[in-house]
Amino acid sequence: MIGIGGSTAAKELAKITPKISDIQPIQKEEFEQRIQKAVHLLNTHNAQAMYLHAGTNLFYFTGTKWNSSERMVGAILYANGSLEYIAPKFEEGTILDFMLIEGNVCCWEEHESPYELFISLLNEKGITSGTILIDEATPFFVTNGIGLLSQQYDFKDAKTVTAACRMIKSDNEIAIIQRAMDITLEVQKAAAKILYVGISTQEVTDFIHEAHKRYGIPSGSYFCIVLFGVDSSFPHGVKTPKKLEENEVVLIDTGCKLYDYISDITRTYVFGTPTEKQRSIWNIEKETQQAAFNAVQPGALCKNVDNASRNVLEKHHLGPDYKLPGLPHRTGHGIGLDIHEWPYMVSNETTVLKPGMCFSNEPMICVPDEFGIRHEDHIYITETGPKWFTEPMLSIDNPFGY
Repeated sequence: MIGIGGSTAAKELAKITPKISDIQPIQKEEFEQRIQKAVHLLNTHNAQAMYLHAGTNLFYFTGTKWNSSERMVGAILYANGSLEYIAPKFEEGTILDFMLIEGNVCCWEEHESPYELFISLLNEKGITSGTILIDEATPFFVTNGIGLLSQQYDFKDAKTVTAACRMIKSDNEIAIIQRAMDITLEVQKAAAKILYVGISTQEVTDFIHEAHKRYGIPSGSYFCIVLFGVDSSFPHGVKTPKKLEENEVVLIDTGCKLYDYISDITRTYVFGTPTEKQRSIWNIEKETQQAAFNAVQPGALCKNVDNASRNVLEKHHLGPDYKLPGLPHRTGHGIGLDIHEWPYMVSNETTVLKPGMCFSNEPMICVPDEFGIRHEDHIYITETGPKWFTEPMLSIDNPFGY
């Protein structure tokens, strides 16, 4: 197997140098442009305001980083473009410190109701009825608390604005994601070289984390799934992973976060000599991934991508649908600030594919009680068609194309 085994963690780490110095985070003017687009959509949908809860939606539109907790923290974006933040009084100074897009910080004390504050802010703006959009990631305790206080509003899912904006990546966003993907692919190559019989998944995971850090990602790996042999037939892993044995399938799924944007790449190959069945399923997976890629065109529907995958699998007498051996999940998911976000490549999704959309192509084939093969690369759509962030694996004998 070309590029698999034969080195050590120390040797591979010593080769790495940082690769992010020429990439910049999203600048304030782009956050302002996002606000403008959101306001346009609010008016298009005849919505009076949109609540953005702490998390990636709040950050995407305002540049304010805040993790969701048991306390209501967020912002209200009004249809006239004004912005007001809601936060506990004792957090006011920190909110002001984190704030990028300016707005009034409206506070509630610990014994007071943030939901009453929310309604009072709407009333102060003269909004006593109409449509209010609520961030789809808002916890139930917040939506319930707001809903119990007011019946005059029509509360609706904000994804008609949030997803509509976030699905279409800017050139700056694509550049950040591209660099994160490039780094993770190099980490994948290095991880393959350190494998040996008896290595544990934890050793590989620790190496991948450190390798990401040495490439200039302070947080290291955003996530890491390492699976050997029969464990690879479980898409997201097992409770007690086994150590590597000769001639086993190796599945590594990992990524990092660069300036808040995420990479996500899976590589699957065999440590040793592939069996005829391993080789056959590996090649079918490659054919399936390519068919999904070919189905990606501006104006097509997301479900077309998933259907293209399943058509190939059925041709090879796998499936149908989610039956195993076959593909047990959707073909792909959007990626950006969240590792799973809109759009989704699944058979009931009628979202139209548009330039700027970024998503995974990973039509995994699971063979129960034996192994799983997942080729995962991501795609972004241009005006003329799809482009790979990273090129798919070449062959089972030379997966990284050396």
